[in-house]
Amino acid sequence: MDNDVADVVVVGFGAAGACAAIEAANAGADVLLIDRFSGGGATALSGGVVYAGGGTKQQRTAGVTDTPDAMYAYLAREVGDAVSPETLRAFCKDSADSLGWLEQQGVPFDATPCPYKTSYPNNEFYLYYSGSEAAGGFRDVAPPAPRGHRAHGRGTSGKALFGAIADAASRAGVRVLTQTRVRRLLTDGDGRVTGVEADTVRGAARRAHRRLAKLAAKPGLYVPGLRKQLQRQVDRIERTSTEPVTITARSGVVIAAGGFVANRAMMREHAPAYRGGLALGTAGDDGSGIEMGRAAGGDVAHLDRVSAWRFITPPSAFLGGLIVDSTGARVIDESRYGAAIGEALITRHDGTGWLLVDDDIMADARRTVRGEAQWFQLLQAWYLFARGRVRDRTLAGVAARAGIDPTGLAATVAAHNAAAEAGESDPMGKPAEFVRPLGAPFSLIDVSVRPSLGYPCPMLTLGGLVVDEDTGAVRRPDGGAVPGLYAAGRSAVGICSRSYVSGLSLADCVFSGRRAGKHCATAGAGADKNENMF
Repeated sequence: MDNDVADVVVVGFGAAGACAAIEAANAGADVLLIDRFSGGGATALSGGVVYAGGGTKQQRTAGVTDTPDAMYAYLAREVGDAVSPETLRAFCKDSADSLGWLEQQGVPFDATPCPYKTSYPNNEFYLYYSGSEAAGGFRDVAPPAPRGHRAHGRGTSGKALFGAIADAASRAGVRVLTQTRVRRLLTDGDGRVTGVEADTVRGAARRAHRRLAKLAAKPGLYVPGLRKQLQRQVDRIERTSTEPVTITARSGVVIAAGGFVANRAMMREHAPAYRGGLALGTAGDDGSGIEMGRAAGGDVAHLDRVSAWRFITPPSAFLGGLIVDSTGARVIDESRYGAAIGEALITRHDGTGWLLVDDDIMADARRTVRGEAQWFQLLQAWYLFARGRVRDRTLAGVAARAGIDPTGLAATVAAHNAAAEAGESDPMGKPAEFVRPLGAPFSLIDVSVRPSLGYPCPMLTLGGLVVDEDTGAVRRPDGGAVPGLYAAGRSAVGICSRSYVSGLSLADCVFSGRRAGKHCATAGAGADKNENMF
C-alpha cells in the first residue's frame, strides 16, 4: 500500500476541483488533486459557458448595460431559496471579477454577441442570452442582458475552458493523481476528516483505462449503449489492475466529484420522474462524492432537483410556435430557457409535448438553421424536420395524426391568434417579438422527453451536500460542520440547486470551488508540515 500526504486533498478534477486546488495552492497549501479518470469531468464535455454579469469586460465591449442589482433581480427568480439572499448577492457582486479571475488563469473569452435566440451559439458568437432573461415575466423584473460567456473555441468549448484551468493548476504547483478512485474518507476519533483511501490503476493497464474512459465520456455521451459497454471494461480494469493508496490531509478534504446523474439507483430514489434523459456528465457523476460526505456525517438537500433540457432552438423560428400537451393546451412560454420547458413537460405533462408550427415557420426554420446551429444542433433539427413531425392541412387533421385532442388544440390556436392579431399580450406571456399568428397547413413536432439518439434530453442533477455558505464546509443535519470536510460544484448545494440556466453550474463551480479551496487551506494553516503522519 502506498501512502502520501498533503495539506489539502481535492477529490475530482473538473472546474470546481481545479478552482479549489488553485486557490488552496495560492494560499500556500501543498495540494493533491485526485481524479478517477484523467481530469475534465463534465466540465470538459460541457459548452464551456460561464454565467456572468454585472458589467463584465465582454459585456462592456459589446455595448451591453448590466449591473449586479439587475443580475440579482433576475437570478432571485431562478435561484429561489437554494442559497441565502446574501450569498446570491455576493455571487452577483463578484461575478465580473470572477470572470476576470478565470481570464487570469488563461481561459479565453470573446465579446461577440449572438444576434438570435439559441440554446448555444455557433462558432461566430460567444456572448448570448443563456437563460430566460428576455422571456415573458422575467424582462419585467430586470432589464434583460446577455450573461452567457462562452469560452472561445470551436464546437463545445468546455475542453478549452478546462484545459486552461488545468494548466493554471499545474503552474500553481498542484500535484495531480489521475486514474485513482477514492473509495472512502478517513476520519479520526473526533469525526474529523483526515484523508482518503483510494485505488489507483497501475502499470500497463493505465493506457487502456485512459483510452476507454475517454471514449466512454465522448462519443459515449451521445450513445448510451456504447458508453455502457466501454464503462464495463473500465470498471473491470479498476477491479483487477489497481493498488490501494492512503492519502492523509493535514488541513482537510474538498469533495468536487460531480453529481449523481450516472447513478440509476440514486436517480430512481430521488428523482424518479426524470427518466428517458441523456446523462450529462461522465461515469464519475455517480454520486460517490455525495455518499462519502453523507457517511462522514454530512447533510444533503435538493436531491430531487434535476435540470432536463428540452430546447426548441435552433432554429430560432420555432419560437413562433406553440408547445402543447395531449389535451391541446399550451405548456409554457416558448421563449423560456430549455430547462424550464423540460421541467414543465416532465412535472406537469408526463414528459409529453408537441410544438405546433405552420408552413411559414417551417420555411423560416429550414432557411435559417444552417446559419444558427452547431453540427450537433443541426442533426437534431433535421431529425425534428423529418422523423419527429406530422403535417396536415387542418388543425383537426394534424391533431388526429399526433393523437392530440382536436377541440382543445383548436381553442388554443384561436386564443393565440386572436391575441396576436389584436396586438394583445400572449396568453402565456411570450414576448411580442416571438409571437406570430398560425395558419394552415400545420405541423406538430414531437418534443416529448424520451430516450432518443436523434433528439436527446440532456439531464444533470442539482442537489448535493449542504455546505456553509461562507466557507464551503460540509454541514451536519444539526447545522454544525463536519470538521476537515468541504464540498463544491455539483457535489454540493449551490447557486443552481433549484433552477439551472446555461453557464450557471460552471459559474457556481468557480464560486464554490474557490471558496472551499481557500477556506480549507487557511483552516489548517497552523498544521506542522514536517509532522510524520504515519
